[in-house]
Amino acid sequence: MGGQASVFYGAAQVSKDIDFILLADDANSARLHAALAELQAERIAIPRFALAVLERGHAVHFRCQAPGVEGMRVDVMAKMRGVSEFPILWERRTVFGDDAGAEYNLLSIPDLVQAKKTQRSKDWPVIELLATIHHRENAANPSAEWIEFWLREVRTPELLSDIARTFAAQAQTLRDKRPLLALALGGDIDALRLALDTERQAEQALDRAYWEPLRRELEEFRRAESSQHHSA
Repeated sequence: MGGQASVFYGAAQVSKDIDFILLADDANSARLHAALAELQAERIAIPRFALAVLERGHAVHFRCQAPGVEGMRVDVMAKMRGVSEFPILWERRTVFGDDAGAEYNLLSIPDLVQAKKTQRSKDWPVIELLATIHHRENAANPSAEWIEFWLREVRTPELLSDIARTFAAQAQTLRDKRPLLALALGGDIDALRLALDTERQAEQALDRAYWEPLRRELEEFRRAESSQHHSA
């Protein structure tokens, strides 16, 4: 997921780390520990790695030291705000292969878009580009599922207005879930652009609210770990 997945999809984003979402169970935890050991990865921040911590929604951060990957950061999560549970994400994942036979499992674009709805300003241009790429690649043969995704997530005012007018009945149905579709149907691009900004700000506020109790937990983890070091 994250920046590396965006690169695969063509929404190029410079990223020096690799983000993974994983199924948080004992067997998978053992596989992850084996991979981290091969990468000579060490935890670099609070919190510690534990399934219960991941299931709370925290990310665990590692730095690799093995030859060829020196300094690469690996971030691991098992839960994200507004994102489906892992079995659903896995079922609808995108799989890429390369000429060497390696296989890469990525969050689907709709799931990646949802995961990118953070308080960070840099994530929102990526969301816009991902939704635009998805429309461009599927517009010739749209399914009802894709049409709903575009109407709910496209963030380019002109494109959203075109989609809403093309699929007016579906846009009318979704107005209760995304009120700014009324502006898209009316072709008021300037008002639509302002409404999209307001929508983004509201999502960013929701993300800040989501992370606030987790941040307090991180402070508790930090104090507890510091206390253990002093005791030792």
